[in-house]
Amino acid sequence: FRLALIQLHVSAVKSDNLQRACGLVREASAKGAKVVALPECFNSPYGTQYFKEYAEKIPGESTQKLSEVAKECSIYLVGGRSIPEEDGGKLYNTCTVFGPDGAMLAKHRKVHLFDINIPGKIQFKESETLSPGNSFSMFDTPYCKVGLGICYDIRFAEMAQIYGQKGCQLLIYPGAFNLTTGPAHWELLQRGRAVDNQVYVATVSPARDEKASYVAWGHSTVVNPWGEVIAKAGAEETVIYTDIDLKKLAEVRQQIPILSQKRCDLYGREMKK
Repeated sequence: FRLALIQLHVSAVKSDNLQRACGLVREASAKGAKVVALPECFNSPYGTQYFKEYAEKIPGESTQKLSEVAKECSIYLVGGRSIPEEDGGKLYNTCTVFGPDGAMLAKHRKVHLFDINIPGKIQFKESETLSPGNSFSMFDTPYCKVGLGICYDIRFAEMAQIYGQKGCQLLIYPGAFNLTTGPAHWELLQRGRAVDNQVYVATVSPARDEKASYVAWGHSTVVNPWGEVIAKAGAEETVIYTDIDLKKLAEVRQQIPILSQKRCDLYGREMKK
């Protein structure tokens, strides 16, 4: 099946972001994409100072648009960090998924908050405004089961391992790595998660905006279960496509059967919630 990643240029005007995102979703569908993903924070600038201003409840304006365009195009739509979600007085970094009938199939709240301090380069603390999610998020398609993470979640191998154990064959991480962590770790982490779990890994970033207060790395990418990069964007707004070949996945697992060779008598991972 064909997967499309929309590397959107995000402005400060929510209505413009929503309109352009829906237009690119329609374009991807017209080119045969069955699963389409939007980047982290696609409807607002990324930054702790913006989260409260742009926050919505779910369902709300942004998720309604996503539901409508998913139904119109009869696709599975992964809505990036569609919005900062407001719920019960708390804010969450939330990714929603809609099916071909427009129904919401999953709602993933970012589990690991991005609190880092790299001296002389970047300091950022999502926990100043956001609360963490407390659950794993998966959804079924006629093609395969898909697991969801958001950006910083990709650094935590245990999460991807559990998704693999639960039968996911594709992991999608909307993300917005920056100009420090992007060149160092963006592709490395994707290839690591793909090889460790023998799954496809897709990451979808906002396009790079050098004038933004937080400059995203871009380079949305798809990696196959052998660890090969099979599709990759540059820094500008674009849509990239790749065909997810589940026969390739089965071949890799047959050739190197790590899933059946794990020493579960010595170690293991479990989902507690």
